[in-house]
Amino acid sequence: MGEIFDSDCIIRVRDLTKVYRIGKERVTALDDVNIEIQKGEVCCILGVSGSGKSTLLNMLAGLEKPTKGDIIINRYKINTASEKKLAVFRQKYIGFVFQSYNLIPTLTAEENVALPLVFRRIWKRKRMRMSRAILKLVGLGDRLKHRPTQMSGGQQQRVGIARAFVSKPAVVFADEPTGNLDSKTTVEVMELMVKMAKENNLTLVIVTHERDIAKYADRIIQLKDGKVTDDYKIEHTDNSGENANEQNE
Repeated sequence: MGEIFDSDCIIRVRDLTKVYRIGKERVTALDDVNIEIQKGEVCCILGVSGSGKSTLLNMLAGLEKPTKGDIIINRYKINTASEKKLAVFRQKYIGFVFQSYNLIPTLTAEENVALPLVFRRIWKRKRMRMSRAILKLVGLGDRLKHRPTQMSGGQQQRVGIARAFVSKPAVVFADEPTGNLDSKTTVEVMELMVKMAKENNLTLVIVTHERDIAKYADRIIQLKDGKVTDDYKIEHTDNSGENANEQNE
């Protein structure tokens, strides 16, 4: 793209603005947002409902086009890419963890996890082997043949995490990943996601309205009314996100 980049910067958002038209009214969901996220960083986008965080996630994932501004991920300007090229880009570089799990009900746990590897044209025996290995890592070695309806919410989210990380994408986006979980399972899921991101040096971007979830991140970017109102790092004293010392808050 003919530009000089910080080699550690994997996501760069510049002058990002999104305006929706509702009848004759114009609603600004994002207002001149500028962000840089580093490779291997666990970053939380924090904000209440209506703050613009979900719109920002959709922009970063290439699911919506901005009104103005640029989004560059892994040196690729996604806001000018065609839908076909975006689909290929997401298959190669992006993983997703959803609040509602988004598992295919007719597939087993190992088949759900192996699905992203199909698009990478990995032969079946290898992708099933990779799927089983990562499901064992997330504590579901005894649930390989179970379908979503045969698993608890926490188990389903572990399958979702395994699916997001199995191909070791450059970036994993987690959209309110613990919204449907109880407090004990929330801790387990957050610790698992952070651990897998750190062990593989992957960038993890978590979108949430819960400050307790945000404290698992290395860095918090706070949104309000479509603007970045705060951006600070957290120094952790352990791996769990507890006992963290917030900086510059």
